[in-house]
Amino acid sequence: MERLIQSFLQAQAAELDAATNTQLAYARDLKDFAEWLRGKGMDFAAAGRDDIESYLIFCDAQGLARATRARRLSAIRQLYRFMFEEGLRSDNPAIRIKGPGRDRRLPKNLSQKEVDLLLEAAQTAPKTPAEKLRMVCLMQLLYATGMRVSELVGLPVSAGRGDPNMLLVRGKGGKERMVPLSPPARAALAEWIVHRDEAQEEARAQGIAPSRYLFPSRGKEGHLTRNWFYGRIKQLAVAAGVPPDRVTPHSLRHAFATHLLAGGADLRSIQTLLGHADISTTEIYTHVLEERLKELVLRHHPLADD
Repeated sequence: MERLIQSFLQAQAAELDAATNTQLAYARDLKDFAEWLRGKGMDFAAAGRDDIESYLIFCDAQGLARATRARRLSAIRQLYRFMFEEGLRSDNPAIRIKGPGRDRRLPKNLSQKEVDLLLEAAQTAPKTPAEKLRMVCLMQLLYATGMRVSELVGLPVSAGRGDPNMLLVRGKGGKERMVPLSPPARAALAEWIVHRDEAQEEARAQGIAPSRYLFPSRGKEGHLTRNWFYGRIKQLAVAAGVPPDRVTPHSLRHAFATHLLAGGADLRSIQTLLGHADISTTEIYTHVLEERLKELVLRHHPLADD
């Protein structure tokens, strides 16, 4: 089963250009399913629809979130579709199984005031001028564009050259989109690139190969990691006096979308900017629009005071 999982993941990477994080999640999910089957004396080839449904019931009993169970079923469906297409099975036993769906919880939202405090902290909290330039650039880009943190830390330096008005971002599944930059983000990007290039020249003089990333790192990935940024933004929250449990890189992405919608942007535009494949994913932000419409009615309707 392990070899089959590896073959499946390689096909996903080659044919669909699946993101690394997606592949890692699928690998974890399918290995868990394989262990469960092994405990029942079965493998992928022998399992049927009833077995898959029993596994999902087992996941529910383990207390796994609905989103996790939905992702596991998606991985299993994809695996069996692969097996069917490769002639390893004559059917896809998971194709008709109804998933648990996803929780429609509203994302944690940051107010404009809280975002301003975080941006100010990026100017004052870092210990060195270089760290300040980098953190200001990271925060300004994240809030100005609504990028996923993996998209942000993995940006190539070529994307930021020439004082661009827009950035080309490569998102999930290798899909590309353009995102506009605010004047503060452009200024922060320009300052950071000057420092970054100087540091890269110094490294080159020491025999270190230059990095192709906007935010280079000596780690194996060659750029800053999501975990690194997650830790730094928590530190910024403390420095800014904003509750750290409400501040993550993703909450800045939510703030970008929420504040745009509150300012009058339409859902289709926000969908494009966020890189959502389905408009239903973007619709979770309509709670902001509902609140704004309610406020308009209460403030301007002639019967609002009755």
